[in-house]
Amino acid sequence: MADFTAARRFRAGGLVESYWEALRAGRPAPARAELDPRGMEEALEYAFLLERDAPRTSRLRIAGRHLCDLAGDEMRGAPLSLLFRLESRAALGAALAGTCDGPAVATATLAAAASFERPALEGRLLLLPLADAAGCLTRVLGCLETIGPLGRAPRQLSIAEVRTRPIRTSAGAAQAVPAPGFAEPGQPFAGPGPGRRPHLRLVKSGDDG
Repeated sequence: MADFTAARRFRAGGLVESYWEALRAGRPAPARAELDPRGMEEALEYAFLLERDAPRTSRLRIAGRHLCDLAGDEMRGAPLSLLFRLESRAALGAALAGTCDGPAVATATLAAAASFERPALEGRLLLLPLADAAGCLTRVLGCLETIGPLGRAPRQLSIAEVRTRPIRTSAGAAQAVPAPGFAEPGQPFAGPGPGRRPHLRLVKSGDDG
C-alpha cells in the first residue's frame, strides 16, 4: 500500500522505472547506451545518470533541471551526495552500492526541514542499475522528486528510509546490442521552463560506457 501511494504521489519515478523495466527485458540491467530520453520524456526534469567512481562515491554525468534547482547550480560532474545532508550520505552510498552490487532497485524516502525562506519538502529517490560497455554494473539511472515549493537554494535532503528490491532475471534473456540513446551528442535532456535555458544537453562522455 505504501509503495502504491508513493507511486501516485511521485509519478516521474514510476515512469522512469517502467521504462527501465521494459528496456531490461529480463536481464539484470539494460546497458547505459540503450537509453533513449524519448522513452521517459515526461520525467526528464527529475531524472539523472551517474557513474560510480568508487565503492561509495559517484558523479553525475547527466542531471535533470530539478536537481540543478535544488542545488542552485549546475550538477553535471558533481557528486549526488551534494544534495544530501552529511548524516544521510552514508545511507546514500550504501543504497548506490546495493543497486549495482545486488543488483537491486533502491528507493529512499526523503525530507528537508523548513527554515528561513525554505519550506519543508517531501521527496523520493529511485536508483536503477545500468551496465557499461564492458557489461559491468557501474552506472545508475535515477529519479529524484520533491513535493512543495523549493524556496531558497541550495536545499539538502535527509534520508528517512531506504528500501531495496532484488532484481529477478529471466532464463535465456539475451544481452541486447547497445544503441546510441544517451550517448548521442547535442540532444536536449530536459526542456527549459518558461523564460529559461536548459541546464544541460546530452553529451558523449569521455568513455564509451
